[in-house]
Amino acid sequence: MLRIQYFCVTRKTTKLSHSFSEAIDLIKKAKHIVAFTGAGISVESGIPPFRGAQGLWSKYDPQVLELYYFFDNPKESWIVIKEIFYDFFGKAKPNDAHKGLAILESKGFIKEIITQNIDNLHQEAGSKVVHEFHGNSQQLICTSCKSTYKASEINLNKLPPLCLKCNSLLKPDFIFFGEGIPQDAYFASLAAAEKADLFILIGTTGEVMPACQMPYIAKENGAKIIEINPETSKFTHTITDVFLKEKASIAMNHIIKSL
Repeated sequence: MLRIQYFCVTRKTTKLSHSFSEAIDLIKKAKHIVAFTGAGISVESGIPPFRGAQGLWSKYDPQVLELYYFFDNPKESWIVIKEIFYDFFGKAKPNDAHKGLAILESKGFIKEIITQNIDNLHQEAGSKVVHEFHGNSQQLICTSCKSTYKASEINLNKLPPLCLKCNSLLKPDFIFFGEGIPQDAYFASLAAAEKADLFILIGTTGEVMPACQMPYIAKENGAKIIEINPETSKFTHTITDVFLKEKASIAMNHIIKSL
């Protein structure tokens, strides 16, 4: 059973900075930088968030990702899953924010990425060390024998897709409602949060548990927090040290040019 820590952090008393130069200075001085990304980093790639007025759940019924519903109604679930995650999401490409993080990793600044996203765009951009807290839509897993396949290897025109080895139902290898966090991803993320001396938050609202605990854990262990977001989040007035109110791609391009 996973050991999940829950933190309650009150409003901090230090002044919130909005300075790009201060953010650059923190990045230059840090020894172990971890990026923590949410749905907002992929919006510029054409992937809408799930929540909110323009979110996917305003158009689709989220019960298709309820584990019990999926097993009871695999074809109905897969019709919607295919439309969202393979017909629609499958066309998305990494934007400058994804590419910028990969560049920062290649230059030795970013050591690890923790992502709540399942779109595989960090890997497509070139990032090597990515802890996928909620799994990856581009991999399918057999619900019986646990064999895995790249989504591109399976014919999704015939639904529901079945395992090539045992003929059992295939499921996207990301977390459904009612499913636990993958242990490897959880513990790798926890270790990264505890080790980081600088945490860069990009495009996350801080509302999805238990992933949203990772920045608090980093802060509790002494990390500075840079937040990049067009709007404030749950983190902004509690743990954030430098808040850059900007789109992820614009902020990342500015950071890359300044380093």
